[in-house]
Amino acid sequence: MIDIAELAEKHLDAARSDQHGRSAGIVAHDGELRQTIMAMTAGSSLGEHNSPNAATLQVWRGRVRVESPDGDVEASTGHLWVLTHERHSVHAIEDSVFLLTTLTGVGRSSHG
Repeated sequence: MIDIAELAEKHLDAARSDQHGRSAGIVAHDGELRQTIMAMTAGSSLGEHNSPNAATLQVWRGRVRVESPDGDVEASTGHLWVLTHERHSVHAIEDSVFLLTTLTGVGRSSHG
């Protein structure tokens, strides 16, 4: 059993002492399913990166903005957002923790 609230506090504390204001860890990894908890301090960012084949972002604490060519989306505590398939960046508007759930093999050939 995983206590997400406890894990969120742990990673937020770690983010506050990290020079980039971020901390992340794998919560679950089962085949193509991967869940990562991410904590970011206000003003910190994850630079532009490719989107996984399928992903959701669920905010546990704070408020983040996802910027992509499809437009900017803000999500706050309790929001669940299905990420677009466009390159995007993530910015913490306030100290934030979110759970990123991805399916890494969707639509890919299993032959490599």
